Amino acid sequence: MLEKIFRLTQNQTTVRIELIAGMTTFLTMAYIIFVNPAVLSTDFAGDPTGLDPQAVMLATCIAAAVATAIMGLYARYPIAQAPGMGNNHFFVTVVMGLTAMGITNAWQVALGIVFISGFTFLLLSVFRVRQAVIDALSPSLRSGISVGIGLFITFIGLRNGGIVVEKPGTLVGLNTELFTPGPLVFMIGLLVITVLHARRLVGSILIGVLVATTVAWLMGQVETPRALMGLPHIESSAIMKMDLLTALSLACVPFIIMFVFTDMFDTVGTLVGVSERAGFMKDGQLPRANRALISDAVGTMVGAALGTSTVTSYIESAAGVEQGGRTGLTGLVVALLFLMALFFSPIIALVASFPPITAPALVVVGVFMAENVKKVEWADITESLPAFLVMLGIPLTYSIADGLAIGFVAYPVIKLLSGRGREVKPLMYALAAIMVAYFVFVRSAIG
Repeated sequence: MLEKIFRLTQNQTTVRIELIAGMTTFLTMAYIIFVNPAVLSTDFAGDPTGLDPQAVMLATCIAAAVATAIMGLYARYPIAQAPGMGNNHFFVTVVMGLTAMGITNAWQVALGIVFISGFTFLLLSVFRVRQAVIDALSPSLRSGISVGIGLFITFIGLRNGGIVVEKPGTLVGLNTELFTPGPLVFMIGLLVITVLHARRLVGSILIGVLVATTVAWLMGQVETPRALMGLPHIESSAIMKMDLLTALSLACVPFIIMFVFTDMFDTVGTLVGVSERAGFMKDGQLPRANRALISDAVGTMVGAALGTSTVTSYIESAAGVEQGGRTGLTGLVVALLFLMALFFSPIIALVASFPPITAPALVVVGVFMAENVKKVEWADITESLPAFLVMLGIPLTYSIADGLAIGFVAYPVIKLLSGRGREVKPLMYALAAIMVAYFVFVRSAIG
């Protein structure tokens, strides 16, 4: 049956190889089980968003399992999916913005926005409009978005780890008390992850998180769990709590657009990157690409219905590909492991209770995302400056939405005034107009 569904022989693989590849991919991305509940349950000011961490963990595991299984069975690619880093921080940004606008059920509205963005992405995939949207942005600008989100995640990781702290006058500065439990746990975790990754050990991030957890426990920063196994104890479920009606209001349109674009670029970049390594590309084209994009869109909708941020394809899937994974069977293994992780919720809750434990994972993932800086066309200032504004705009404004909006407006304006307006796709001018409206009407309301 497996041979018939996944064509193992044709893809020069075996069940054993696919199992190993699936476990490898899971180990490299399992940090999201720890990180996502911590990110979505607390805003950047340290205040609760209203989402129960245990409910987020349940949604994370189930959404990752469902989305990855769809990718494996429908698109038949060894590409795993889960709530994406960067997108979850954008989700928190949206929650904070909606709260500032006077919306009391901010996280429910944010989930509605994610669901609508997933449905929009699904329509774009089904009707093949996505190619026109992707082509509207230059490669430099797309790379700048990835780098900017990577820097943002790294900054948040350094802040959560107690390395970077608020300082009057300079806004931020180095913590003068680095040899306290928080920074020490962070530095040990980061060192372990970095060394293990340099030695090409599978699951370096997961191992680093576990080591940091052990160190935090020895320092008395986390309590010993009463049990090693157990299902999540959910006080407030987020399943089907979306507020779609408010999410469809005019004020939420810019957020929907942002989610659509970030998901689209994450997915396309991952598909191309992993497929190049695996040898899936044929004459510059990826077979069944539309199925992969549809799988991603459905995953986002399922995730929003369960109570988590945008689900996207993971670049860590390349680790499984390097182990020989070539079919959707690899994805099914990953999906099963995400479901099994639910039975170890006490340990996951312990890890998420102390931010310096998961902070090193944020920094390392930020490094991976920043690799795209080399793809920016630095010799052409009409390409590099807008990309650079996005890179710095995202972390310095502490908002992915604001950073992207700056770049979307700057790119066509600079091209037009430089006498190279024809290089800009018409859709890009429309996007710039939408972003100007975002600054005038939405951002001014947020304050």
